[in-house]
Amino acid sequence: MAAPVRRTLAALPRATFRSLQNAEACLDVRHPLPFALQVRTKKRHFVPPAVRVKGRTQRDPEAKARAAGIVFRQQYMERPINIACSAGIFDPYIPPEGDARLSTLSKDGLKQRTEQIRQSAASQLAIRKIKEHDPQFTTKDFPQRAQEIFIDAHNALAQFDKEKLHSLVTERCYPEMTRGNRYKTIRWRFLESLEPPRLVHTRCPDMVTKGNLYGQVTLRMHSRQTLAIYDRFGRLMLGSEEEPKDVLEYLVIERHLVNPYGRWRLHGKIVPAWAPSKDPVIKTVMIPGPELKPWEEFDALHYEIPKPKAVQWSK
Repeated sequence: MAAPVRRTLAALPRATFRSLQNAEACLDVRHPLPFALQVRTKKRHFVPPAVRVKGRTQRDPEAKARAAGIVFRQQYMERPINIACSAGIFDPYIPPEGDARLSTLSKDGLKQRTEQIRQSAASQLAIRKIKEHDPQFTTKDFPQRAQEIFIDAHNALAQFDKEKLHSLVTERCYPEMTRGNRYKTIRWRFLESLEPPRLVHTRCPDMVTKGNLYGQVTLRMHSRQTLAIYDRFGRLMLGSEEEPKDVLEYLVIERHLVNPYGRWRLHGKIVPAWAPSKDPVIKTVMIPGPELKPWEEFDALHYEIPKPKAVQWSK
């Protein structure tokens, strides 16, 4: 009965059809089935299968690869290593005590001269290896380039330019330079070179594999610098901006020779055993002032700092 009724209603004129709809709305007459059935609400009895679902739902990919004759790569739970720089300083240069040359007539002087000849022979072999990978490397021009790298790296450290500092120092040297400087202000200046920088030691070690070469050059630099470090409250902790100091340093510059895009970067510093100790950090303390009443004012000119009382200590 529903199909003939729908056909009859559809054959009626539009005005008559609207009047019947208004009458049904007034009388609250509802039809058991709607006039128009939306196509999207129909239930689909055929659902096309997804593309390559069978391969994606494979529970054991290793068994599938083994059946296909493919070697499945084993997963290793190991820490990754960084090969952009070496792990340390290979065969570090040991500067003579006092940075002086002893007389060859003495026993210590003869021993020192023999060690220098042995070290220079090994350095010449390393220089040949470095020149094979870096044709622009020369022992005459490199010390000046290394000094510029040193100056730019310390200026970037004072300005907290992390991107520039990463390009001038290695991944081993970066945490050593930035450790403990988060809430401090650094004022550093390079004034002049007291002696021209010179190359004193060269090594070309390999790491991980035999052909993975690294060039390490030790530079002797005697210069005049100023350094001042302030804490987060602006109080001076170390050094002075007005008082320059003469500094003798042995710097290690490194480059990954196998990498064609590698560059020379600051890798570390050699501190000899006979070097003088560093200046102690200046610690500031707060001296408590007098307890004032709300109507009193503090007079700094006539206030005397109280001295600590003598305490008798007994065992």
